[in-house]
Amino acid sequence: MNEKTSLLEARGLCAGYGSIPILFDVDFAAAPGESVGILGHNGMGKTTFLRTLIGALRATTGSIRFDGAEITSLKPHERAVRGMAYVPQGRAIFSTLTAHENLRLGLYKTGRDATDAIETLLEYFPRLKRLLDRPGGSLSGGEQQLLALGRALAGNPSVLLLDEPTEGIQPSIIEEIAETLVTLRASMDLSIVLVEQNLDFIAAVSQRVLVIRRGQFVGEIPHEHLTDLEVVSQYAGVHA
Repeated sequence: MNEKTSLLEARGLCAGYGSIPILFDVDFAAAPGESVGILGHNGMGKTTFLRTLIGALRATTGSIRFDGAEITSLKPHERAVRGMAYVPQGRAIFSTLTAHENLRLGLYKTGRDATDAIETLLEYFPRLKRLLDRPGGSLSGGEQQLLALGRALAGNPSVLLLDEPTEGIQPSIIEEIAETLVTLRASMDLSIVLVEQNLDFIAAVSQRVLVIRRGQFVGEIPHEHLTDLEVVSQYAGVHA
């Protein structure tokens, strides 16, 4: 994928924690409206990669470009204003705020009308309509994930970074999230970068799937082989 067709691009990216390096010379690119899945064992650098893309972790070397602009030195909120959104592992909703208040936080500094934006979001997340007045902490894990996704999308981003969104969630909501993400990608031309261990989910949402091992991307699993557990295990060591 060349630079002209890339919405989000990393080149020679290295990052780590203190003196411990985690990512090594990583190259990556995602096109507008493309969904890219990332598979790998725990501890291989998946979360570190997403945190570096969003700016929660500073790159030690290399560069990140978004929509043609260099953003390597920008802070997370500056990247968010430009059109990047991130749902971390564990969802990070505000448990004492209502669902409606959580959604409004996603509109901070976007200039969007809150009423119109939330009405639009609820078309994609109808399950949240009856939960708007409830504290975020009272929702189930699956409902919290829907809320976290809605909050991230409130600002109408161009790219959405997701870290293991199916973890600890009931199967019915996992399927609902997958269907919603596919719809959003098509209707909003939304790019998605997805770290996930659930093979059915990553196959449903992703157009291509990369394998990360010891802080480097080492291959790509053909989409048609994602249901072949032997092939997936050989590539990434991940089991359904």
